Amino acid sequence: MSAPAGSTSYDGPPPGRDVHISDSLSELMPSIDPPYPGWHRPAPGPVGRRADLVAAIALCVAAVITMPLYPWAGLASPTHAPLWLELIWSAVLTVPLIWRRQHPNLVALIVAAAFLAGGIAFGVSLFFHNIALFVAFYTVGAWEPNRQRARWTRLLIMAGMFAWLIIAIFIYATRPMTDAPAQTGPFSPFVSIALIQLLTNATFFVGAYYLGNRSYAQAIEQDTLLRRTQELAEERARSTRQAIMLERLRIARELHDVVAHHVSVMGVQAGAARLALDRSPDTSRVALDQIESSARDAIEELRGILGTLRDEPGTPDQSKINSAPTIGVQRLDELVQQLIMDGMPVRLEVIGEPRPLPSVTDLNIYRITQEALTNVRKHAGPRATADVRLRYYPDEVEIEISNSGSQRPTRGNGTGLGQQGIRERVAASGGTVELGPLQRGGYLVRARMPLPRPTGSRP
Repeated sequence: MSAPAGSTSYDGPPPGRDVHISDSLSELMPSIDPPYPGWHRPAPGPVGRRADLVAAIALCVAAVITMPLYPWAGLASPTHAPLWLELIWSAVLTVPLIWRRQHPNLVALIVAAAFLAGGIAFGVSLFFHNIALFVAFYTVGAWEPNRQRARWTRLLIMAGMFAWLIIAIFIYATRPMTDAPAQTGPFSPFVSIALIQLLTNATFFVGAYYLGNRSYAQAIEQDTLLRRTQELAEERARSTRQAIMLERLRIARELHDVVAHHVSVMGVQAGAARLALDRSPDTSRVALDQIESSARDAIEELRGILGTLRDEPGTPDQSKINSAPTIGVQRLDELVQQLIMDGMPVRLEVIGEPRPLPSVTDLNIYRITQEALTNVRKHAGPRATADVRLRYYPDEVEIEISNSGSQRPTRGNGTGLGQQGIRERVAASGGTVELGPLQRGGYLVRARMPLPRPTGSRP
């Protein structure tokens, strides 16, 4: 902050004579509020603190070296102060900048007070001393967490500096001058000097105010970006965990349905083969053929499930997909015929006009039917019969499996995984399910799943 040439080097903003002046400055240079209460700009690390130390020491050395050069060059009057006092003044102005980011308010007030005291006592305002003042002023806006305190501290420093500047200009204008420069333009030398001082200091202070606020706002933006990046990473990890959990549940359902059905069929056929081994070898041979067929079907379906696990995500083996058997409602008749061959009366009835189903719904209907019929064979008793009804509606499909057996399982209650799997499959298709015993005896499984409307149909 420079003072009029040849004067006692006073420079500073006008005192707060009118409260409206401070309010106007606050509106022109608003403070940036923290994003949330308690937010602090991240403290400088070892590298940042080391940079502040080096910069403060370099500024101090430059201020000490250049201070006697000004009078030698004729750019300022000698201070007539002891050398040690000039050194102390330069050190007090620059050394506190080492801690400018840890204690921005305190450092700014110390530097501003030292600048004013030296300007009044020595009558000089030198280049590197001005740099120290504006660095401290800028740091308040860039690092002070209390934004109200940051604003009022800077306004106070500006008011004090401009008050000193106006007093210095007044003293310069009222002192007797025998060698005053002649007017060569529209303004007198006094007015020209006053305008230069006011415009220069206003530019520096307003610029430092704005840049300090801008630095604080950039720190907020960077912190917001970092927090959003962390939130996205956490959301990505959470989505991955959920996807893994859902895939595990899907594989568990598939394994349960495949193993439960085929092992149950093989168990029934093995029992029939054992009983007919001595009396009817041909019957035993047929039962063993069915056991072999069920084992092959089970291996084929398990191979498809395990192949899915081995494939890289997003790059399924097309040959496996093409060679894998299609499981859906088109194989319900095959499933029913297999159970009839095993000795359980089952009747399949299709109601409505069949049409292509979504792949998930198609598979789920087959698996629900398979699980329900497996439970009939396991729990409903030897004389149980089953009815399977597949109904097509305009906007949904319904699968119903009922049996005439006992309401309670005959060989233990099992684990309940089958019914849980049925509920999960229906939920995956966005449908509803009804499970429970019938009043006339037996058990009912009914699931309804929505279907997309046929193309061209009216809503």
